[in-house]
Amino acid sequence: MNRDGSIIDESQDPNLGEAKITKIYKGMTLLNTMDRVLYESQRQGRISFYMTSFGEEGTHFGSAAALNDDDLVFGQYREGGVIMWRGFNLQQVMDQCYGNIDGNDKGRQMPVHYGDKNLHFVTISSTLATQMPQAVGAAYHFKRQANGKVVICYFGEGASSEGDAHAALNFAATLDCPIIFFCRNNGYAISTPTHEQYRGDGIAGRGSGYGIASIRVDGNDTLAVYNVTAAARNYCIEESKPVLIEAMTYRIGHHSTSDDSNVYNEMPDNLRSQYNDLKAHLKVYKEHYPIKNFNELTEELC
Repeated sequence: MNRDGSIIDESQDPNLGEAKITKIYKGMTLLNTMDRVLYESQRQGRISFYMTSFGEEGTHFGSAAALNDDDLVFGQYREGGVIMWRGFNLQQVMDQCYGNIDGNDKGRQMPVHYGDKNLHFVTISSTLATQMPQAVGAAYHFKRQANGKVVICYFGEGASSEGDAHAALNFAATLDCPIIFFCRNNGYAISTPTHEQYRGDGIAGRGSGYGIASIRVDGNDTLAVYNVTAAARNYCIEESKPVLIEAMTYRIGHHSTSDDSNVYNEMPDNLRSQYNDLKAHLKVYKEHYPIKNFNELTEELC
């Protein structure tokens, strides 16, 4: 999809329908609003830590919308929109981030480490990339059960430099596991830019070395993310093999409230402005469906 909201190739329009595309847009807007509130809450000393998802909303909702509700999710720590898509509400988010007794983890986890067994979302762990081999184990279990489910494992390009990433990709390939590896390549591993992380052609280029089908997608095009995730899921089910998706996006905000990206972020202001509102192309896209209540949704949520 172009930045003006028009479809580049009509044959690739997923035709999601008004209800689903409205839910996606509403979710992206809600995530933005929640991020602003909780980021300021940390600055006010109300919570200890927070991580925003500004710039990466399309990867959350585009992929989540393409999955079945009982597919198992292993997140990293920037997938708040994925669990929100499945029904994790604002009260549950606040309970977790504030660490109160009503949270699923009873205050025993850091903020933004969401999880909910009923929503098939495994609780996030802080240690980088540990979720990847765990996800492969779950996918192998699904394969043995032949239950028609897949596992999706989210990680950043920084996590791909961890040894657990290699182990997970190799295990998934050799065991033919129905798992989608979803890499959010947002340009930085905290403060380390991609050109200092690897010399190869990104993360998708590694797939062939493992014998894993791979694809790179514009992570800022929500519908493109939906399409590749839906296709990857079908491939996992039909072939019982893994898929590696690399979603090219950009982290607009700081890595976390413990980071000041102004020190190292070299993104030109004119390019930054193009990424500041990734909901814009969906808002324009309403003319194609059409959807009549975008303004009302925005006013309601913001």
